[in-house]
Amino acid sequence: MPQISLNSPVGAITVFAFEDQIVALDWGFVEKIESTPVLEEAQKQLNAYFAGRLHSFDLPLAPDGTDFQKTVWQAMGKIPMGKTATYKELATMAGSPKAFQSVGKACGLNPIPILIPCHRVLATGDKPGGYSGHGGLATKRALLKIEGVDLPLPSDQSAFDF
Repeated sequence: MPQISLNSPVGAITVFAFEDQIVALDWGFVEKIESTPVLEEAQKQLNAYFAGRLHSFDLPLAPDGTDFQKTVWQAMGKIPMGKTATYKELATMAGSPKAFQSVGKACGLNPIPILIPCHRVLATGDKPGGYSGHGGLATKRALLKIEGVDLPLPSDQSAFDF
């Protein structure tokens, strides 16, 4: 599967493509690079994002998941950079207002973090909630800070507090 790696403020990341669509983003560096035009564009946009020069990604994404997860991820993609939504708000955006716990699970299973911005989803009361990506909440906070969102320092909170 074609992939390209880059260094970022949240660690090395690798983006994977299949048939000219981004299908995954993971932490770590891959020595063997098989680039494609869509991966080169992803690298360009991610570098601009981390430098604070990009305010919206424009890439073809094809995450693998259930229909419900894909609906949640599509709704998540509508949360603008610099803004956040709660799990409950995202559930409403996805058309399932009472399914906020299932929405939280879909966030945790997001195969294309950063590009599908699960880091913008918070628990009620502007608590960070959880983050399944490398580095956990520290990475979530760092990504939000890049976008101009400063979360209050953590207090006693469960990993996911819907």
